[in-house]
Amino acid sequence: MTEQYLITLLPGDGIGPEITKVTVEVLKAIAPKFDLELSFQEGLIGGAAIDATGNPLPEETLTMCRQSDAVLLAAIGGYQWDSLPRQQRPETGLLGLREGLGLFANLRPATIFPQLIDASTLKPEVIQGVDLMVVRELTGGIYFGQPKGIFTSETNEKRGVNTMAYRESEVDRIAKVAFEIAQKRTKKLCSVDKANVLDVSQLWRDRVTAMAANYPDVELSHLYVDNAAMQLIRNPRQFDTIVTGNLFGDILSDEAAMLTGSIGMLPSASLGATGPGVFEPVHGSAPDIAGQDLANPLAMVLSAAMLLRYGLNQDLAATAIEKAVWQVLEAGIRTGDIMSPGMVQVGCQGMGEALLEAL
Repeated sequence: MTEQYLITLLPGDGIGPEITKVTVEVLKAIAPKFDLELSFQEGLIGGAAIDATGNPLPEETLTMCRQSDAVLLAAIGGYQWDSLPRQQRPETGLLGLREGLGLFANLRPATIFPQLIDASTLKPEVIQGVDLMVVRELTGGIYFGQPKGIFTSETNEKRGVNTMAYRESEVDRIAKVAFEIAQKRTKKLCSVDKANVLDVSQLWRDRVTAMAANYPDVELSHLYVDNAAMQLIRNPRQFDTIVTGNLFGDILSDEAAMLTGSIGMLPSASLGATGPGVFEPVHGSAPDIAGQDLANPLAMVLSAAMLLRYGLNQDLAATAIEKAVWQVLEAGIRTGDIMSPGMVQVGCQGMGEALLEAL
């Protein structure tokens, strides 16, 4: 029986429309091979939405997203909107989307493609075979805790305050996502905290440890965040799935990303308890190369694979896309950002054509 899904596309700004076009072509090509019927609707977000409506996240866009099965977001932002007040900037639209869809779990994989191993600044023997997933809590912790702000004391001295806080329920729900992700991978989960000095981290560790009883097939370990940062560089192959809070996850996911050497290859997913997830490349809108057919669409294409796997539960279709990316890289086809001597350089559309041929 054919399964039907509605996907909301948010091309956004800069190179977003170019990489979205390539990715939709890939999804349309893969769908009939796995008896899927995908339909698409397109909404405005970020700078494009500001120019059209004055709002970085129009209510119409949020409604479209809520009514869909998954959301595919390309990139937002650009120099021309940087001087706007914070509440009117493109990034505010992204935060509003996360809040509006209740997205609390951010998935950031870091996989070493052997064809691109020389792009990393680390030694090949250190990163060969790295394939890990960082699960970051997205809506709690120090970025959202109260009180926060810059206050003036009675002595007229300014004091900056941010509060790191987590409730049991917030830790439990992100831990549940992480354990289930680990079950789909190699059944190893490392929880990262700072329980030796932070009470909030002690609660985090206690709750993750308690949750482990529900997943006896998953091997759970704990690391303090400073040691985890060191171990990611020293021996990244020891990790499979990492779960951590908002601040630590923000830092560690970027560190893990740089193991691969190119941010242009990295997808991500943001999930909630119910409703559609948002799937997007890690890289930005790259306004300096927008419209020149120079963009690398592979992170966006790999985000579509995550959409299929984690958003629509279509693992075989996701794997087929990932294999196509592998085959194109194996054939020596490269965009400029991952180009190396002896390879064949193509543009954004040329990479898309290569992917369709591989499929």
